[in-house]
Amino acid sequence: MYDKEARRIIEALRSGVPSRTVGQYFTEARPMVMQQIGKAMDTVLETGKSNGSIIRGRYGEGKTHLLNTVFNMAHQNNMVVSMVSLGKEIPMHMMNVLYPHIVNNTYLPGHDQPGFLELLDRLTPNSPQANRLQLFATRELTCDKLYYVLKTYANTEDADIKTQLRYDLEGDFISTPTIKRMYKETTKETCRMNVSFSKTKHTVDYFHFLSEFFLTMGYEGWVILFDEAERIGFFTKKQRMSTYKNMMEFLTPPSSMKSTYSLFAFTASYIDEVIEKKQELANTEVLVPEDAEKARAALAAIGRSSALPSLTVQEIKDVVGRILTFHEKAYDWKSNVSVDALMQIVDASGFLLRTKLRATIEYLDQLYLYGTAAGMAVSDLEDLSLVGEEVPSLGMFDEEKDEG
Repeated sequence: MYDKEARRIIEALRSGVPSRTVGQYFTEARPMVMQQIGKAMDTVLETGKSNGSIIRGRYGEGKTHLLNTVFNMAHQNNMVVSMVSLGKEIPMHMMNVLYPHIVNNTYLPGHDQPGFLELLDRLTPNSPQANRLQLFATRELTCDKLYYVLKTYANTEDADIKTQLRYDLEGDFISTPTIKRMYKETTKETCRMNVSFSKTKHTVDYFHFLSEFFLTMGYEGWVILFDEAERIGFFTKKQRMSTYKNMMEFLTPPSSMKSTYSLFAFTASYIDEVIEKKQELANTEVLVPEDAEKARAALAAIGRSSALPSLTVQEIKDVVGRILTFHEKAYDWKSNVSVDALMQIVDASGFLLRTKLRATIEYLDQLYLYGTAAGMAVSDLEDLSLVGEEVPSLGMFDEEKDEG
């Protein structure tokens, strides 16, 4: 009888698409990096003070896999996790656009599907959770709009109002006149905001609110994972500068961002091909002085980040051995092939980690289906490693578009 979970693992590896399922079982690689990330996460858990890190790695060398490993580590620590890939659809230079994507890709521990707004149903009039969150909204946020959103939600029985307030918390922000009307209708009191809400200025309040919300609902903290951060380099100058400035909201957030650990994954060549080539430090002059200082701090943080070391021979051997075990369980068979023999296949398959894994599975597939893989010559393996695996270069950026 084949092992369903093992088959899921092999199918995920065969597809080449990193997944949390794979990350759950392949945690041994790069122990020093994982130790550093684990230490930073432990600091957040122990002190409640938020912080962030940056990793860099070559294309195909396991950055996304590492993030998925961190994802599982966070859930084991009872932390909520959000994970997004930055790009044109999910830009960081516009926090009001980034926020709903973060919300839609947020996972509670023990949940396979994203979503957390059902937790709002615990907010009832004068409940400890509602009182704590309302107090937080009035004392620690720039704009007190969320105080009125939360109080209205806790006190209304109107399903339509609750739905609209949920939309607001998902990032489809309702207008100030609308929330004033809802609050008046629900509480018979007048809404007097200290600052008029602007989605371009105050969306960061919503990030800070979520960090407190998760703690209030019994979780230990929040982990935010930003994959493919090198796509920042495809934006215009002003957009990139705004992105660097906004990165500091996650790398060194203010005290109102509670128990949150953020991790950005860049390609290894970002410093050479974007920061230095595009003279990003000089470009910060397009920002006002305060924001320029934040952007320079983010650039410095990227510059200080260490590139992921290549996996050692032993680490690769451990991964290959685990793939062999999962493949045999997945298809209920015995391969009679040694890990050392598989390592010869791996050594001939190219330099990308993902290609090494695909070559291993391809070889085992042929053994399983045909009883032999003799037809796979070294030249075939080299072809396997190159077809569709051209390494994208950040040098492909169109400089003519870099005007703004």
